Amino acid sequence: MAVAGLALLAIAVALEVWTTAFRVPSYLMPAPSSVIVRLVRDAPVFASETLVTVSEAAGGFALGAALAFAAASAMTVSRALERTLFPLAILVKLTPIVAVAPLFTLWFGFGAAPKVAIAALITFFPMLVNAFVGLRSVDPQELAFLETLGASRREIFWRLRAPTALPYLFSAARISANLALIGAVVGEWTGADRGLGRVIFVANSNLDLPALFSAVLLLAAVGIAVNAAVGSVERRVLHWHPITLTA
Repeated sequence: MAVAGLALLAIAVALEVWTTAFRVPSYLMPAPSSVIVRLVRDAPVFASETLVTVSEAAGGFALGAALAFAAASAMTVSRALERTLFPLAILVKLTPIVAVAPLFTLWFGFGAAPKVAIAALITFFPMLVNAFVGLRSVDPQELAFLETLGASRREIFWRLRAPTALPYLFSAARISANLALIGAVVGEWTGADRGLGRVIFVANSNLDLPALFSAVLLLAAVGIAVNAAVGSVERRVLHWHPITLTA
């Protein structure tokens, strides 16, 4: 992490020297110092827009993860449902988000609903696949032992399958949480009056690159924070698992 920070600092210093020495116009490449100044000057605005995007992404992630877990659970107990739902899930995965985002805006309006829906859509597939694999990856001996004790399907699910799936779910959450951010931004880009996606769209239209880079920098910071938060929760919940013991 420290090495990555030093590398980013070196890149920022090099860009600052280059843009200053060669007088690069700000509408082509803003100096890092001008981006920082813009972030500080308009901090309340950026904070408000970031909160909008994070709220939409969180709602979409929660919705997509819940639907994915429900679908994976159904597929686990029924081969017929697996053969029915999995091709539909692949179809969802292969659908270009940029293509359907304007449709979602048309159907659900310019509020938060289409952004949440897009974030849920982009979250759904990785959560579904990992949940399904995790629910199926039970120890045969442990499964046979519970069946010998006369455990019901519900008891087997909650006492064996769900705990076994947790590492897989957290692995997917690391990816899907950041994908939800991308989905929210895409939704804001195609039709919204709030959010970092809207900031990027307006800044790009006005060639206001300091504002554009400020929004991108905030998105990157949020993504890093989300990944760290998921990792922290994973270590607390799965403190017994070998993955977290060696992390």
